[in-house]
Amino acid sequence: MKPATRNSTARRALDLALVALMLPFALAAGILIAIAIVLDSPGPVLFHSRRVGRDGVPFAMLKFRTMRHPGSGPRISRKGDERHTPLGRLLASTRIDELPQLWNVIKGEMALVGPRPEVGEFVAAQSEAYERILKVRPGLTGPTQLEFADEGRLLAEAPDAVRTYLDDVLPLKVYLDLQYVEANSLRGDLAAILLTLWLPMRKGAQAALAAIRDRTESPREPLQLALVYVGALVLLVAFAAQGASGL
Repeated sequence: MKPATRNSTARRALDLALVALMLPFALAAGILIAIAIVLDSPGPVLFHSRRVGRDGVPFAMLKFRTMRHPGSGPRISRKGDERHTPLGRLLASTRIDELPQLWNVIKGEMALVGPRPEVGEFVAAQSEAYERILKVRPGLTGPTQLEFADEGRLLAEAPDAVRTYLDDVLPLKVYLDLQYVEANSLRGDLAAILLTLWLPMRKGAQAALAAIRDRTESPREPLQLALVYVGALVLLVAFAAQGASGL
């Protein structure tokens, strides 16, 4: 197996440099999105999800809150999950809810690109594979995250989302993550970042069309959508600057 270059000092320094380029744009986008969340429903702006990090060390992965507070239910969410707030559905479907994970990157708990961090129960279900996967930092984006960008839609069609995830989705994710660990490269990481660049805007446009067709949405939603889309546009510029800086 090739060395896990994602752990190298040089790759860590590159992550921090790219985050520094993005940070002013990400903060501006984050403020707009936080305001939209406050307008959407009561509760905290951020959600802490317990995940397993490099070498099996657990950490709190940050997300923008997408569900009603307080809430409970399975760890797996899917398209149409009734726990989602109106705005939360948009944030989850576009993956904009993962923007706060830049803080996890700064802290060294995550990398910009790498295997997707999982919850403990799913890591335990594939323990042998994760012994290898967790030799590198988990990533904000990566091949697995891009391949399963429509995971919520896939699970929405399953009678038992958790069982479908364990039996069908997780093994494929593990396969992709193992491939990444064995063959990760700077060129591949930059390609993943550039592909991630388009995801929020493409998903957001689809969600906007759906919202326009649905006349039952809250009258406050146009303002919330505007705040999120402006935030996404700012983030898009940040990803473009980030990608250009690495080319």
